[in-house]
Amino acid sequence: MAHLDQTHAPYAGFLHGRPLTPFAAVAFKLVVALAKWETNHRTRTKLKHLDDHMLRDIGVTRDLADQEAARPFWQG
Repeated sequence: MAHLDQTHAPYAGFLHGRPLTPFAAVAFKLVVALAKWETNHRTRTKLKHLDDHMLRDIGVTRDLADQEAARPFWQG
């Protein structure tokens, strides 16, 4: 990730089109990975606690929900 385009990442507008330093690029990737892992953990925990009626509403079987909830947070 040598260059971060503002049109694809408006949250990085402070860069004004400049490339990230190597350290900043690694730090940015780490922050993105941590945020994704936290989201995976949170959504899988919520999925695990849905009742069968709610699972039917979203078209997911209990077995599939349990399989997804059992996956480690770092797996996408």
